[in-house]
Amino acid sequence: MSKRQSVILSVVLEGLSQADTARLYEVSEATVSRWVFRYRADGEAAFEPRSRRPKSSPTRLAEVVIAEIVNLRGELTTAGLDAGAATIGWHLKDRYDITVSDATIRRHLIAAGLVIPEPRKRPRSSFIRFQAELPNEMWQTDMTHFRLADGHDAEILSWLDDHSRYALSVTAHDRVNTTIVVERFDKTAAQHGHPASVLSDNGLYYTARFARGGASGPNRFEQHLTDLGIRQKHSRPNHPTTCGKVERFQQTLKKWLTARPRPATIAELQGLLEDFADVYNSKRPHRSLGTTPTIAYTRLPKTGPTGTNPQLRVRHDRVDKTGSVTLRYHSRLHHIGIGRPHAGTKITLLIDDRDIRIIATNTGQILRHLTLDPTRDYQPQNTQNPNP
Repeated sequence: MSKRQSVILSVVLEGLSQADTARLYEVSEATVSRWVFRYRADGEAAFEPRSRRPKSSPTRLAEVVIAEIVNLRGELTTAGLDAGAATIGWHLKDRYDITVSDATIRRHLIAAGLVIPEPRKRPRSSFIRFQAELPNEMWQTDMTHFRLADGHDAEILSWLDDHSRYALSVTAHDRVNTTIVVERFDKTAAQHGHPASVLSDNGLYYTARFARGGASGPNRFEQHLTDLGIRQKHSRPNHPTTCGKVERFQQTLKKWLTARPRPATIAELQGLLEDFADVYNSKRPHRSLGTTPTIAYTRLPKTGPTGTNPQLRVRHDRVDKTGSVTLRYHSRLHHIGIGRPHAGTKITLLIDDRDIRIIATNTGQILRHLTLDPTRDYQPQNTQNPNP
């Protein structure tokens, strides 16, 4: 018998006063009165506490949205694409203009049995990561193997922009060699511009520094980069995490390929690679960016081997609650008005002496483009067009 039931029966059946019952069971008289009143109204249902669940939940997701979360999980998983909460949230916003938090999406995936809760992992913010500040500041490149339907071992050569994770070129070959590396590099550069630097592992088609103790001199690719004024970088031997972005790209690529019928020829594989590059670049968000690689690659000016923007500084900030951002120029602080509607927005500032562009980091929208007036502490919005 529960304490609640004992209290009620003491008053109703035994005839104890509510005050005596309250002292006996060490509860307040108000509690005794409330329980007895409910018993006389609801009968034995009063022996159990009422549910505290609210009668309505205004913020609860509509069933159609919950169903779409589940559908997207299955659709993305079947396609061999990332199907995490952040990616599902991006597709909800992109397709239906519905904003749902990652935590809410994850909660419904767990409720549907599609995600198994795991112990809390080390936060991403605790990892030390490098990312180029501008597009074409550094390209990463690597080769990976893929077996065709007839058992033939093909090789895939990838070129990835470090800043935006944009897949610049993904091509299939029988065997990758230095000639192919140079040819693909030149074709990619003709389309996207030359990078300031290239990062790769120590494959012999990238470098000859480990061939015969490095006594053979630079190979054709090394010499080609030197002639173009492009800096060449290499990962340490047995340390693949240095080229982690392109390594992770290849994992995503192979997961996507595995979800499809295995190609029988190099030409069929190349067709799949082109389809994948389109999906990867433009039709899904990159988890590290919060947007697509295409947007990340095109929203900022490109640099190059000779420093296309040698004086350009890049700074990341957030619009303050007054709708402005602070910038120091020649030891003097200046406040640049952007607008209160943008308060809290993450921004990227491109600073070329007094020429300043302020860009919304997540969308790539130019919020303000101005020439700083060093005689004024505050740069009001109406002095120049914020979107020239």
